[in-house]
Amino acid sequence: MAAPVRHTDLYRLPWTLPDNAISWLEPTSMCNLYCDGCYRKNESNAHKPLDVVRQELDTFNRLRKTDGVSIAGGDPLVHPEIEKIVEMVASDGQKPIINTNGLALTKEKLLALKKAGVAGFTFHIDSGQNRPHMKGKTELELNDLRLHYARMLADVGGISCAFNATVYGHTLKLVPEIVAWGQEHIDIVNIMVFIAYRAAPVHKGYEYFVGGKKIDMSPITYAIQKDREITIMSTDIVDEIRTKYPDFMPSAYLNSTERPDHFKWLLTMRIGTKDRIYGYVGPKFMELGQTLHHLVKGRYLAYTKPKTLKKGKSMLLFSPLDKGLARTASAYLHQAMLTPRVLFQRLHLQSVMIIQPSDFMKNGALGMCDGCPDITVYDNKLVWSCRMDELINFGDWVRAVPEADGAGKS
Repeated sequence: MAAPVRHTDLYRLPWTLPDNAISWLEPTSMCNLYCDGCYRKNESNAHKPLDVVRQELDTFNRLRKTDGVSIAGGDPLVHPEIEKIVEMVASDGQKPIINTNGLALTKEKLLALKKAGVAGFTFHIDSGQNRPHMKGKTELELNDLRLHYARMLADVGGISCAFNATVYGHTLKLVPEIVAWGQEHIDIVNIMVFIAYRAAPVHKGYEYFVGGKKIDMSPITYAIQKDREITIMSTDIVDEIRTKYPDFMPSAYLNSTERPDHFKWLLTMRIGTKDRIYGYVGPKFMELGQTLHHLVKGRYLAYTKPKTLKKGKSMLLFSPLDKGLARTASAYLHQAMLTPRVLFQRLHLQSVMIIQPSDFMKNGALGMCDGCPDITVYDNKLVWSCRMDELINFGDWVRAVPEADGAGKS
């Protein structure tokens, strides 16, 4: 039985507001698909001109060290000048990562984006989307679509491939099978991300204020008027994965601004082949990777290159420094003694990330991601991307206050 996940046993990722691995750029709020749980209002032809994009990148460069820039939205592929935006990010010495639903991605556009310097794609694919010709598809039935994009990137080569999926109450039980699909394609799928569904409940439990003025939350995209499951924790997702992978163990985390023992980001890196996962890296390996990259590059690491993730055997050389790697090396060598042919198989590294977005506390406080990598720019300031609609609609952050009946969650 795997040990419980305790924050004191893990490496706390050293990311902060001014010194972070990732930043979040939104060149458009237009999207070609509705996704349940999206926190941005879809606006037609709401593309930022390149001079505004340049200004926002300059704000990042002035206020924040960054290794990778997530180019999101909306869907950034619908921006008519997305290739130039990728070039701008790459020219700043940062890794451009496209966050997309993939609908607008063609082989021709992919080649153009690679030429522009794209470093990776994160495809959002889950059953909460209103995809054409795929309505009613289960998470497992969507694996064929995931594989389509993974193979598209593999054919071009040199581009990180990640998938994220929102986890709802009714899809939580399917997460282990998606993780197993990731193992089956560990050679071309580099990162898998699971995001617990969150929303602002406005039908009961809380009143909302900006300053001292009570406001109507209905214009906010992530406000919900009906009962929905918004209590799935990152550790619930870990427990579900362990029903298929009993030794699954994260090694690094980001905590909540409200509670140090709430895991807002849990990062797991596993080593194996399509046939077997031999083990998981430990906290010391994660610390070593982040520290060395910061020493050499002056910033924390985001999105390792695919060619590096194919060097699992080389990573085992660090096993004297890391208990997780030591256990992985032991399992691998034991299997090699029983079946020598495994020595000729390539070992791959694959990340599994679990994200628990903002949580409502009983007192109305919001537990945000401490050291948030998804910080974006609004009015030349760094702000939480997941709550930017509050600034757009009300000019300031919204404060939740419990109603007299004391409804809410801890």
